[in-house]
Amino acid sequence: MKVNMQSVNFTVDRKLVDFIQRKMDKLETYYDKIIDADIYLKVANTSAKENKIVEVRVNIPGDDIIVKKQCRTFEEATDEATSSLQRALLKRKEKVRAH
Repeated sequence: MKVNMQSVNFTVDRKLVDFIQRKMDKLETYYDKIIDADIYLKVANTSAKENKIVEVRVNIPGDDIIVKKQCRTFEEATDEATSSLQRALLKRKEKVRAH
């Protein structure tokens, strides 16, 4: 899957990029019609410890699925976002299969 990654106000290290790419590649096992994904990594300017934001937009035919998660680390936020996407893609697959 083609993944477009953008980090806002910081530079992302290679290890995090590889981690996110692996997580996104696993989503194709749930729904094989994914075109590509846009991922935005942001650090919120708050005093709270949960200031890492991962926003994922998955392009599928006829629709886009957008998930936004905020956690302590980018890895944790990516885990939560991909599990939400997994549920949404399975739901979409069932809806398409029903028609």
